[in-house]
Amino acid sequence: MRIARVLGAAALLLGLAAAPAAADSSPSPSADGGAPTQAGTSFRTATEIEQGQRATASGSAGDYLYWSFPADTGQRPTVKATVKLPDTHAAQTWQVDVYDGLRRRQACQYGAQTRTAAPGASSVELACVLRTVRAWAEPWANDPLPGTYYVRLTVTGVPTSDLGLPVGAEVRVDSKDMGGAAAVDGSLAQPLVPGVAMESDDEAALFDLDPDDGWSSGWWSDRWVWTAAGAVLAALAGIGGYALTRGSGRPRHVPPGM
Repeated sequence: MRIARVLGAAALLLGLAAAPAAADSSPSPSADGGAPTQAGTSFRTATEIEQGQRATASGSAGDYLYWSFPADTGQRPTVKATVKLPDTHAAQTWQVDVYDGLRRRQACQYGAQTRTAAPGASSVELACVLRTVRAWAEPWANDPLPGTYYVRLTVTGVPTSDLGLPVGAEVRVDSKDMGGAAAVDGSLAQPLVPGVAMESDDEAALFDLDPDDGWSSGWWSDRWVWTAAGAVLAALAGIGGYALTRGSGRPRHVPPGM
């Protein structure tokens, strides 16, 4: 009887000790199910957003607001930002900058990257269309490469009296797939994302957000389809040309006097 009590007490203690562990291992509801409502203040604390997702944040004039998003080979990202200003303010100049995974500032192909809001304006809209992301580039080149991209929004021209005024920001990133026209030979060993050099069990500790269909390997593009289709058409054209030029064979023998 005493042995049974000891065993029962031990089982109870083991159950109580295991209960917290089981609770900790159970999945918890995701806190980021909706759109992000805050921005980071540096590259390291940049808020992660997905392409096609609208992110908002509150801040003050003079703050640096950071977001990050993944961009893959063949995509041409477009970053749009809207700054909502207070009712009363002086003229303010806002700017949106985009940096790649190496924190190199990427030039905008076109778009209003910098704009000045007139005194009393309710908002100012900015846009930056990047160059097409390449699968591979020379080390000395500044070409956009697959990986994490950082968006920085800040005011570059503001009177001292307006510093600290509350503002609201809205950011959205969309991409256009440029297809095989932008394909190049070669690819990176890993996308340029935070933690790519930190390996554990032969797997890199990568950026939390990846493209919907995963990172591209860089070797496949629809250029292969067009190449194969061109080869088939060339073969058919050769066969057709031969059939037209070869005639009907040897001429038929005509008896003399006919």
